[in-house]
Amino acid sequence: MIWDFVEQARRFEREAHSILAVHEGSRSRVVSLRDTFKRIDKLSIKQADLLKQAIRCAEHELYRAAHVMAWAALMDLLEEKLASDGLVRLAQIHAKWPCESLEELRENIGEFQLIQAARELGLLGKNEMKALHGLLNKRNECAHPSDFFPDLNETLGFVAEVIRRTTTLMQRTL
Repeated sequence: MIWDFVEQARRFEREAHSILAVHEGSRSRVVSLRDTFKRIDKLSIKQADLLKQAIRCAEHELYRAAHVMAWAALMDLLEEKLASDGLVRLAQIHAKWPCESLEELRENIGEFQLIQAARELGLLGKNEMKALHGLLNKRNECAHPSDFFPDLNETLGFVAEVIRRTTTLMQRTL
């Protein structure tokens, strides 16, 4: 009997989130984003954790932090893709870059340049590169002192786009 009550309460909560998720300022929209995230099954544990942290930040109204965490997940995946051949192809097109290890690359080469390199290596198309540069700019506004204070809608849009771009990038190989 108590299990029936618990199940009814869960159904009510799911339905309430479904109804409230269409309202602009509703926190239930974060629940919808969490459902979207569940569709990404090939992420590394680190990338999945970063996206989960971004969602938790949005739930707690830490919108700038949510941008930063979501971006970190996307960049981690992009860097893994660039290094999937042991950094051989990247070293061929950028001979002066430190390509001994992924950590060395992360420490010495900016994200903007890494996105351009992904384009040069065929991981990204021209428009995808421009879109990622735009997302990087938005992330930079959140990570550094600025007058940009995103709201729930902007944050959910950013995180949703990062998830969508991550899904696309996961399917690509060098």
